[in-house]
Amino acid sequence: MKSTTRVAIIGGGVVGCSVLYHLTKLGWSDVMLIERSELTSGSTWHAAGGFHTLNGDTNMAALQGYTIRLYKELEEITGMSCGLHHVGGVTLADNRDRFDMLVAERAKHRYMGLETEIVGPDEIAKIAPIVNLEGVIGALYDPLDGHLDPSGTTHAYAKAARMGGATIETHCKVIATNQRADGSWDVVTDKGTIHAEHVVNAGGLWAREVGQMAGIYFPLHPMEHQYLVTDETPEIYERDTEHPHVMDPAGESYLRQEGRGLCIGFYEQPCRPWAVDGTPWDFGHELLPDDFDKIEESINFAYKRFPVLERAGIKSVIHGPFTFAPDGNPLVGPVPGVRNYWSACGVMAGFSQGGGVGLTLAQWMIEGEPERDVTAMDVGRFGDWITPGYTRPKVIENYQRRFSVSYPNEELPAARPHRTTPMYDIFDSMGAVWGHQFGLEVPNYFAKDGETRHETPSFRRSNAWDATAREVAAVRENVGINEVHNFGKFRVRGSNARAWLDKIMAGRVPQPGRMSLSPMLSPKGKLLGDFTISCVAKDDFRLTASYGAQAIHMRWFLSQQSDGVIIENTSDKLTGFQIAGPRAREVLKQCTRSDVDSMRFLDVIQTVVGQVDCIVQRVSYTGDLGFEIFCDPMDQRQLWATLWNAGAPFGMRPFGMRAMMSLRLDRYFGSWMREFSPDYTAAETGMDRFISWKKNVDFVGRAVAEAKRATPPDRQLAVFEVDANDADVVAYEPIFIDGEVKGFCTSGGYSHHTQRSIAFGLVPRVEIRDDLEVEIEILGERRAARILREPIFDADGIKFQ
Repeated sequence: MKSTTRVAIIGGGVVGCSVLYHLTKLGWSDVMLIERSELTSGSTWHAAGGFHTLNGDTNMAALQGYTIRLYKELEEITGMSCGLHHVGGVTLADNRDRFDMLVAERAKHRYMGLETEIVGPDEIAKIAPIVNLEGVIGALYDPLDGHLDPSGTTHAYAKAARMGGATIETHCKVIATNQRADGSWDVVTDKGTIHAEHVVNAGGLWAREVGQMAGIYFPLHPMEHQYLVTDETPEIYERDTEHPHVMDPAGESYLRQEGRGLCIGFYEQPCRPWAVDGTPWDFGHELLPDDFDKIEESINFAYKRFPVLERAGIKSVIHGPFTFAPDGNPLVGPVPGVRNYWSACGVMAGFSQGGGVGLTLAQWMIEGEPERDVTAMDVGRFGDWITPGYTRPKVIENYQRRFSVSYPNEELPAARPHRTTPMYDIFDSMGAVWGHQFGLEVPNYFAKDGETRHETPSFRRSNAWDATAREVAAVRENVGINEVHNFGKFRVRGSNARAWLDKIMAGRVPQPGRMSLSPMLSPKGKLLGDFTISCVAKDDFRLTASYGAQAIHMRWFLSQQSDGVIIENTSDKLTGFQIAGPRAREVLKQCTRSDVDSMRFLDVIQTVVGQVDCIVQRVSYTGDLGFEIFCDPMDQRQLWATLWNAGAPFGMRPFGMRAMMSLRLDRYFGSWMREFSPDYTAAETGMDRFISWKKNVDFVGRAVAEAKRATPPDRQLAVFEVDANDADVVAYEPIFIDGEVKGFCTSGGYSHHTQRSIAFGLVPRVEIRDDLEVEIEILGERRAARILREPIFDADGIKFQ
C-alpha cells in the first residue's frame, strides 16, 4: 500500500469514485481512494439507480444534466457498461399548485438548454399508458430521465480513475485522521498510515463517523428507504419500448421498469431515521427488515394510480438506508475552519448528482474555485451552531417533503424556533410572522389583530400583501424600524488590517469615520461577496454582508489571512436596528447628543444612543434616509425601548423582510444570491462601479476585472417593469426578446410604493436600449415588460443628502 498521496479519499461509493475520477481528469494522478470493504458497500449497492435533471436550484439541475451526459463518456473511456436506460420520464401534477411548480421549472429549463416540456393528460396517456389519469391535470416530461446499473457505473468511475493514475485500496479501514502542523494529514488505517496533503470525506453512511475522527460534525442523518420490484407484468414485457419513469408526487412515489416488471419506491410520511447514534462499522451488504406497515398508505395510493401493480406480485423488497442533509442537498467543498479537509457527503441522489459533485470538488481543489455557483451544496452553508438535535427533525421533514410542492415564499416549521435574538418575544407579541435564515428567526412581516399569523405558501401574491403594503407605506411616509441581526458581520483589526482589506476587497477602503461599498472577487473575477466596509478607527474595521454566507465568507477570509490582521466573525455578537424613512433623522436626534444633522451619507460614528454604546452608520437598504445602529445583544432591548418611545410621535412602525425586499426594488438595489452571486462578475451586474480602479493594489481578481473593463461582457443586468397579473417574478424566469429566449430573471417582486411589478434580469448587452420591450414568462404566461433606465424612487438621490 502507498504511504503518501496528494489526496486521500475516504469512501468507495459512487461519489468517492466520481471524485477520484475527476481529480485524474483535471490532472492530479497522485490520488488514492480508501474503502473499508468493497466498492459500493454503503448506500450505492442497493440504490434504485434512477437519474433525472429536475431540481429547484438551476445550478444543481445543470450539474445533474452534466452527470447524466457523463455516463456515455465513461462507457467510451473504459469499455464498461453503465447499464444506461434513457427512457424519459413524467412528473405528474394533480392540482394547480403542483402544476404551477412544474410550469415554473419548465420556464427555467428554457434558458438552461434542457428540452423538457409540459404535457396534458392525452399526451401522458401515450407516454406512460399504465397511469390512471383520474385527477391529473398535466405533467413535466424530461427525455433525459432514466436509470442505470449502480454497481457497473461505480466500477466504471473506478476504472477510469485507475486509467488516469489513481490508486484504490479496498478492505482498508480508516481508524483515525490526524492533522500535522503544516496542514497535511496522517490517515491511519488498519494496514498502515498514509500521509496525504488533502483528505476528502466521501464516507456516505459513515460520513459522520469519519468526520468525528477530525473533530468535525457533519449535519447528516441516514433515513430508511424502501422500494419494491414486481414480478413480470404483461403490460410491461409486451411493450415494444421500455416504459418511461413516472414520478407521482401526490402518491410520494417514483416508478420505472425493472426487467419485465416494475420498480416503485416511496417517500412515505411515517418515515423512520436510521442509526440515530451512529452507523455501525460492520454494516455493509445487508438490508433492513421489510416494513410494509410504514408504506401501507403509499401502496394503496399507488394501486389507484397504477392499477397494474395490484395484479403484479412482489418479487423483492429493497429496504436500506441512505443519507440526507437538513435541506436535502449534498455537503461539498472545503470544510470551514479546517485546512485541507474536503467534504463530498450527503449526496442522496448519487446517480443524478455524483458526477457533478465530483467535477465541482475536483475544480475546487485543483483550480481554487468551481466554474459555477454551488452555494446550494456548499458544506459552508451551515454554521457551527448546528447540532444532531436540529439535523434529525430537519432531515425527517425533508424526506417527507421529497415530492411536495416547493413554494418560493414557504417557511418550513421543523426544529423552529432554534436561534432567536433578545427581540423575539417583543416582536412576537406585535404579530410577527416569522421566517428564518441560517437557523435564525427573522420577522417576515407583522400581522394585525384578526389577521392570520401564517403566510399562505403560493406561487402567486400571498396573504402577506396587505401587511407588506402597510409596512412599506410606514417607511416611505414616516419611519420604520427593523433589526439588523440578519447581516453577516465581521471585525477586522490590526496593524496590517487596511492593507489586507485593500488586497481582499476590490473597492475603496474608507478612512476613519466613513464607510464604503465593495465587491469581493474570486481569483477568477467572480463575485464572492457584496460588502459594506466601515472604518470606526485607524486600524479597526467592521464589515457587513449576507448573514447566510457568513461561514463561507469566514472560510475565505481565513484562507487569505496574513500577519498583523485579526479577523472575527461578529454576526451574533453585534445586533441592533435600522430606522428608515423621511423622519428617521428626527427620531435619532431625540435619542443621542451627537450631531446627527451633520452626518453625511456613508458616515460612521461611535456614540451613545439612549444609554447604550452604539456604532451608527448613515445608510439604508430601503433606499430612503436611514441609519443602521449596532450594539451589544445584551443592550438591544434597552436600545429598542429608547428608539420605540422616541419614534412613537413620528408614526414609527416595525417592518419585516417582505417590506424590505419590496423597498429595495424602488432603487434597483441588488441582493446577494440573486443579482450578485459567484455565477456572475462585477461587470455583468454593475458592481464594477464600486471597484476602486485607482488604488495601487493588485487586489484579488483584479486582472480579470480589468480585462472585463476593457472588453465588456456579453450580458448585463437590467431592470424591467412587468405587466404582471397576480404573480410576480421570483427568479430564473426566461426573458424573450423578439420571440427568442435571450436572458433570464435574477429576482423581482412588487413595488408597493410605486405599485409596479419589477424584474431584474441578465440580457445581452447589445440588446439594451431605452425603448427595449421584452416578454417574461411567469407561470406559463408571457407578460409584456419594458426596460427601466432610472430608479422609480428618488432617482436624483435627494434622500441621501
